[in-house]
Amino acid sequence: MLSQVQEARERIRNHVSLTPCQYSADLTALTGQQIFLKLDNLQRTGAFKERGALNKILRLSKEERQRGIIAASAGNHAQAVAYHAAGRGIRAQIVMPLMTPLVKVSSTRGFGADVVLHGSNYDEAYAEAIARSHSQHMTFLHPFDDLDIIHGQGTIGLELLEQISGLEAVVVPIGGGGLISGVAGALKESNPKIRIIGVQTERLPSMLAACKAGAPVTLPAEATIADGIAVRRAGEITLPLVQRYVDELVTVDEEEIASAILVLLERQKTLAEGAGAVALAALLHKKTSLTTQRTAVLVCGGNIDVSLLARIIERGLVKDGRRVRIRVHLSDRPGALLALTKILADQQANIVETLHNRAHYGVNLGDTVIDITLEARGPAHIQAISAALLEAGYKFERIQ
Repeated sequence: MLSQVQEARERIRNHVSLTPCQYSADLTALTGQQIFLKLDNLQRTGAFKERGALNKILRLSKEERQRGIIAASAGNHAQAVAYHAAGRGIRAQIVMPLMTPLVKVSSTRGFGADVVLHGSNYDEAYAEAIARSHSQHMTFLHPFDDLDIIHGQGTIGLELLEQISGLEAVVVPIGGGGLISGVAGALKESNPKIRIIGVQTERLPSMLAACKAGAPVTLPAEATIADGIAVRRAGEITLPLVQRYVDELVTVDEEEIASAILVLLERQKTLAEGAGAVALAALLHKKTSLTTQRTAVLVCGGNIDVSLLARIIERGLVKDGRRVRIRVHLSDRPGALLALTKILADQQANIVETLHNRAHYGVNLGDTVIDITLEARGPAHIQAISAALLEAGYKFERIQ
């Protein structure tokens, strides 16, 4: 494995970015580990997938290049294939699930590929791509279950060895297993003492299920904000590599992933998609056996839909106690709302939104109800606001 990854690195060296690996004092304080963020979300297409895709493309025969290539992807592999194929004059067709985020579809088209939207999930898009590869005589580029792809992704491991002195552990997202197979193989064959931790979304733990069963198993389809690793079945090639090189597999849930996205954005000024944030989510929520090790965390993608990001930020603010919505019962008379807002102003609570309603919520005639969304400084501040309202005799409840 190591020699093939080294060869891949020389092959792609001048065509992909050597991404930074930054020490984070904030995340070190939050997790207890010495955290270094490997920012492969800074690649040209916003994700690590360029490494494997380019390595595969550069190893195609002249005949394969002339016939064109086809891939199935939820986004990042698609963009990587499209970008590097276009740069070499190779026709590329990408089959993407219908629900792929618009930012990934637009980017893939922008890089020059012919995009076909098909199927409700990756597996249906994959089946369509395979059928098209046969009917149109195009070469299929698998997103993870291909040794050339795996060796290209493994170049991250070689960079980590050079960027972090005394590296002790690496936390890696897992979908089908291509990234972790390459990274773990390169690292373990360089230094077997380095611990490799794989992280999957709790909704689609396909590699964890495969390791328990001893063979790939197909899981039921599930929606997840980590769409880049929403793979229902682990790879035939990647499974034995994970079994050989990976020390631990853990899962994170949707709220934990969303929280990690927000932490990266707020604390590190780094934009990560769901799949790109799962490794940090595992550390923030104490899912691994790591304690104080010098740990590399792979932030492997940053292609997130802005509407999803807005919802994640909103939910994160609510969860952290920095935004709250309350429903207050008032007498329907002049000055009632002014008196309420004065209490809120005295508590230095900022009103974001109000909804004043007389006809709904089953209120009595002569009364009204107002929903108020407030910005607060945290749970203690919300408690102080609640105490002030109770002291003033207001009837209210907190709503979601």
